[in-house]
Amino acid sequence: MPTDACVPISKLADCIMQTEHDLKQTGLVGPMLGHVGDGNFHMCLSLDITDKDEVQRAKDFGARLARRAISMGGTCSGEHGVGYGKLEFLDEEHGAEAVGMMRTIKAALDPKGILNPGKIGS
Repeated sequence: MPTDACVPISKLADCIMQTEHDLKQTGLVGPMLGHVGDGNFHMCLSLDITDKDEVQRAKDFGARLARRAISMGGTCSGEHGVGYGKLEFLDEEHGAEAVGMMRTIKAALDPKGILNPGKIGS
């Protein structure tokens, strides 16, 4: 399960240390790498997708990482955009008013909802 996050450089070391500790607590395995000069790092959790408990632990870990980055003044998605798995964090990161504006713009530009269906405003 891949994920990424981005925080201000001044928060990067704390975020990485907390994320490494969190990963150890989950019992999951996954490398962390990044081009951290911009505060961006990636993880790819190795898991057995037939193990429902392991999948849930991975999803919970990803949610904690997203919230950790947001709480540190960063973003839940460093460079890969907000995928289906991170839509739930948009209000938390940007506020309901800003997300509402995004939906309005999306509806104006894509009235049939054919561009990125299922994403914001579709």
